[in-house]
Amino acid sequence: MAPSLDFSDWWAKDTRRGGTPVVVKMENPNYSVVEIEGPDSAFRPVDKTRGDRKNAKQVTWVLLLKAHRAVGCLTWLAALFWSLLGSIKKRLSFTHPLGSERLGRDRWLFTAIKLFLAVSLLILGFEIVAYFRGLHYFENHIPTSTLEIQSLLHLVYVGWLGLRAEYIAPLIKALSKFCIVLFLIQSVDRLILCLGCFWIKYKKIKPRFDEEPFRNDDAEGCGYVYPMVLVQIPMCNEREVYEQSISAVCQLDWPRDRILVQVLDDSNDESIQQLIKAEVAKWSQKGVSIIYRHRLVRTGYKAGNLKSAMSCDYVEAYEFVAIFDADFQPNPDFLKLTVPHFKDNPELGLVQARWTFVNKDENLLTRLQNINLCFHFEVEQQVSGVFLNFFGFNGTAGVWRIKALEESGGWLERTTVEDMDIAVRAHLHGWKFIYLNDVKVLCEVPESYEAYKKQQHRWHSGPMQLFRLCLGSILTSKIAIWKKANLILLFFLLRKLILPFYSFTLFCIILPLTMFVPEAELPVWVICYIPVFMSFLNLLPSPKSSPFIVPYLLFENTMSVTKFNAMVSGLFQLGSSYEWIVTKKAGRSSESDLLSITEKETLDKKSQLLRGVSDSELLELNQLEEQKQKKPVKKTNKIFHKELALACLLLTAAVRSLLAAQGVHFYFLLFQGVTFLLVGLDLIGEQMS
Repeated sequence: MAPSLDFSDWWAKDTRRGGTPVVVKMENPNYSVVEIEGPDSAFRPVDKTRGDRKNAKQVTWVLLLKAHRAVGCLTWLAALFWSLLGSIKKRLSFTHPLGSERLGRDRWLFTAIKLFLAVSLLILGFEIVAYFRGLHYFENHIPTSTLEIQSLLHLVYVGWLGLRAEYIAPLIKALSKFCIVLFLIQSVDRLILCLGCFWIKYKKIKPRFDEEPFRNDDAEGCGYVYPMVLVQIPMCNEREVYEQSISAVCQLDWPRDRILVQVLDDSNDESIQQLIKAEVAKWSQKGVSIIYRHRLVRTGYKAGNLKSAMSCDYVEAYEFVAIFDADFQPNPDFLKLTVPHFKDNPELGLVQARWTFVNKDENLLTRLQNINLCFHFEVEQQVSGVFLNFFGFNGTAGVWRIKALEESGGWLERTTVEDMDIAVRAHLHGWKFIYLNDVKVLCEVPESYEAYKKQQHRWHSGPMQLFRLCLGSILTSKIAIWKKANLILLFFLLRKLILPFYSFTLFCIILPLTMFVPEAELPVWVICYIPVFMSFLNLLPSPKSSPFIVPYLLFENTMSVTKFNAMVSGLFQLGSSYEWIVTKKAGRSSESDLLSITEKETLDKKSQLLRGVSDSELLELNQLEEQKQKKPVKKTNKIFHKELALACLLLTAAVRSLLAAQGVHFYFLLFQGVTFLLVGLDLIGEQMS
């Protein structure tokens, strides 16, 4: 029998003494090289990262799996591209010739973009020809000797290289550096605002009133405690929303002898006028103090409407005025949450509530608007209200002290932002503002891109008009120097002028230019890292919208063309800078029980109005019912020329970036160009059938 030789104890003992490892090498290439460091190492799992070789069958399966994934990805991209082409073809086929955007007197920007696009296409064609002729290797070396010139095309190409390197690139670099500095300044401002918002949340800072001024539930027994409040609802052709706004205001929890509701109707449609009159009559029969006013001469838009209403003699008996646009639906306790802040605070001129949106999840456009407006209310206005006691009045969902309005000059018709105008003048007269982030009023955001674009044009052209008009008043006012600096540098220049300027210039003009002039290429952190970081900051007040960060970033750059055009038009009074177009509403209900309440009120109204009416009055009531059920005019989606021209420009620059193998720049230009294309064809927001 063979002797039993057990070397394991000796081997382990020798290993513990620090012996050298044993390496066993096999001559058969099918086996791997294994390093044995102990008695049990041979029975341990083999580390796959240490030199193991895959056989041919494994490599084949891996390659097939990767090929399958690649084919699936290409199929998905092809399907997406085909779907996009189908949508574009359908939109171009079914769009009425009159359904395009009317440029009017704002044609200057569209003409400039078209000229820029034509030059870009010409340069792109020339460089593609030069590329395939093998002339692209002169990017780092421009030949100067005539012996190196091979042909006329070569000579022209060399001349183009010298022109762009010596003359064009320095100008683009200087402009890009200027825009980058503005971009960084605005980013720092936004970061400071976010830090201020965090501080408010951490310290739980919010406006409070010391005591409950309305302790007694019996309002009729302590009516002397309640101040006189005037509530105004300005509207113009608001067929979709007039009923729910009047209903919400008439249900405010306030003694009926201490409140008066003014329905300020500027409608030029007689059918709508009759509907609003009937609604006012209905609530008047219920005991609500409500008045219907209609102007014969409709001048000054909303400012003229409010100014006319404040000129009534009975307004002198009221101390405060609350203003609600036609699509706003305040809660019954709105006045009891806002008016008490005025008590024992004689310097307080305005209490502003926050907006919240009933249709924020209706489509992608409303979701993106919700991100912007949540940041505006929760960060910008809340921080300004807490630390500066000043912010721009939002035009609605606020309560003014009538004395503050009168001392500031009242409503003026000189701009399309009468709310910002009165806020700035009240601030110059020393009045303070309070913003209540926890008092919310339901309203709507535009669901179609056409309505949203018109709204943004008014919101960005008006402040520039106002800046031109009130700059002298700011400089000569008696407020502190730091308040003047805040008004001029931050409130107007940085947030109303610089933001749309650098956004459009940097991402829609300079970035495409740098593709044709590689010597002035923008760094990656400018077009990628900082914009993404700033988008994250904008998403902080609405974290549920984080999946939309990429569409939000691309859409904000797309809107920069509208904001830039409006800013320039307002600053230099070009085009439609003083044009007021009422934002279209969908008339969506805020609460599920509002429909049931409306149905019940409709039955009650019929039973009450039909009692004792004559045949002519009954006929008039039937006509009103028919007008309510009247179908709206059929609408179609439009085509927007400036956005389409910029889409072609950015996609042309993306093709040029392929010649220089610029990865990040190519993808940014591609996605941004596709976004401009979708917006230009009105494929975002409400789709008309």
